[in-house]
Order: sequence, then structure tokens, then C-alpha cells
Amino acid sequence: MLWGASPAQASSDDALIEELLRATDDAARGDSSVAVVSMEVKTSRYERTMKMKSWSKGTERSLIRILEPAKDAGIATLKVDDNLWNYLPKVDRTMKVPSGMMGGSWMGSHFTNDDLVREARLSEDFTFEVTSRPEGGAGNYVITCVPKPDAPVVWGKVVVEVRADKVPVKIDYYDERDELVRTMTYDDVREVNGVLTPLSFTLTPHDKPGEYTKMSMAELDLDVELADSMFSMQSLKKQ
Repeated sequence: MLWGASPAQASSDDALIEELLRATDDAARGDSSVAVVSMEVKTSRYERTMKMKSWSKGTERSLIRILEPAKDAGIATLKVDDNLWNYLPKVDRTMKVPSGMMGGSWMGSHFTNDDLVREARLSEDFTFEVTSRPEGGAGNYVITCVPKPDAPVVWGKVVVEVRADKVPVKIDYYDERDELVRTMTYDDVREVNGVLTPLSFTLTPHDKPGEYTKMSMAELDLDVELADSMFSMQSLKKQ
């Protein structure tokens, strides 16, 4: 709330910030999406690049299928609500990811299985405070978000930087000790289906200098018609 602002002004300000956070939540996703994505992973032990196709519907359903390299082609991950399954085509086996493995790396990246499932929304699961605003047409909004008491969130706080035109710039994730754990940065902003959208985002862990996972979208279609049957065990195994 703005200091000294009238209730109407404060309400309008809150609505604007919620709109900016919703845009950040839905960046490169929309209500539904189909994308072809390149994932580049760099760690202290290895570097790898993968190509995949993904489908998503809301925050409850997603399907990701590996296209390249050939040795991994057909490996797929299905998310429905809080459940996650992996399909391994070489052995024709589907495995549900147990709760004890949710903190593990997804496909060798810096994203965890939990990242794929726990789709907390900044605009719904956090309270927020604006710590910086654009001035004179320059600069971005910086919004500090603290999880609500019952929200399914592992972070102590999240600090979001977003442009006035609703394009996210970066998100800093802090643990409960207020230590910066990782940063997501957004780049390569283009217009997709009439919406300015970042087509590249990079996750950097701060306890592992020089490491990162970068996702770059070669193709993206937003707000497409996707049947719920797309997110089924049959679709998971489909080649």
C-alpha cells in the first residue's frame, strides 16, 4: 500500500502489482502453450544440450518429451496436479517420482523435480511489497514477495524485477535464512501471439559458481486448444 494514499489509490496500486506478478507467472506459458525448447546445462562436471517439446495447460498439467540427443529421445515427463511420472522408452517403463526424490535434478539440470510440480504463483501464494518503481520512464518495478503462511513454497522470500510493460527481467530466490540461493534471468524478448514474451531464461545457482541451466525457445505458441487427454499415461508413452 502506498504511504499516504487513499484507499482507492492503494487498491489501484495493488491491482497493478498483481497484474505484473501474474504476467511474470505466465511468461512464456499463458493459459496453455506448445513449445520446442533447447536446454543447455553447464556444471563443474559436464556440459550437455538437449532439445525437447513441451505442452502445458494451466499450472496443473504439463508434458515434456525429449527429442535430442538420440540416446535420450522419447524420454518423457508428465505432470498432473502434484504428481510426476517419467517414461523411459528403452525399457518401456513408467515410474512415478516418489516424494523422497522431488528435490533431485530433472534431466541433469539445475531444475528439480519439485520445480516441475510445485507451481506456486507469485500473484496468489505471496504477499508483496514494492521496493522500487520506474521513475521518469526509466527503471523497473522491484517487488519483494513473502510466502503466505499456508502456501506450498520452500523459499523465505522471492524478489521480482519486472518491466512496466509486464516483461519479467529476473527473479531472486532466498532461503529462510535470507540468503540468495538462485536467480532466474529472462532474455530474448519477442512478440508472441500479440504478447511481449521472453523466449530465453537462465537459472543460476549461487552456491555453484559458473554453473547454469539455460532454456531457449525455438518455437512457442500460446493459448492453444489442448484436450485434457493430452496429459495422460497414453500420451506419456507416445513416440
